Amino acid sequence: MGSNNGENFLTVIAKNFDVLAGPLVALVYPLYASIKAIESGSITDDEQWLTYWVLYSLITIFELSFAKVLEWFPIWSYAKLFFTCWLVLPQFNGANHVYKNFIRPFYMNPQNFTTTTSPMWYIPNKNPFRKQDYVLSAAERYIEQHGSEAFERLLRKAEREAKARKKPSYNLYEEKDLKLSKYRPTYY
Repeated sequence: MGSNNGENFLTVIAKNFDVLAGPLVALVYPLYASIKAIESGSITDDEQWLTYWVLYSLITIFELSFAKVLEWFPIWSYAKLFFTCWLVLPQFNGANHVYKNFIRPFYMNPQNFTTTTSPMWYIPNKNPFRKQDYVLSAAERYIEQHGSEAFERLLRKAEREAKARKKPSYNLYEEKDLKLSKYRPTYY
């Protein structure tokens, strides 16, 4: 009977390996290594573990968002365990690789990702002086999408707004711009 209990215990361990090893690999060891990294004077280990925690939070958000879909994939917990091992273990340096090749390029310049993957998203560049022809390329893109007449109307409107800002009484629209001005209510 003793060997039967031992076999049952090993069977339970083997079937629930992901449940037992997951928290150790994903949380316990990274927490210990993060505390060690904080106490050390090295910046590289700080970067490694900070990068890991960013990726871990993204994985957690993904799991919470798609929990019902992931239930259909019984291999998901094992895939997550192996991926987490690859991220955590310093021999592979996976967290650094994923961050430098995927997360950082998107974070540093999201406009490149949005214009190449989906042209419907437009994120203005935070630093207009980084690219000298930024204004010209934006104007060319606007003309391609809306036509030159629409661009000229836009320029005239911008000139009117600039002149209006210089006047002491700042009124954005002049009376001739409002077609229904005679129907506008007057307040006494």
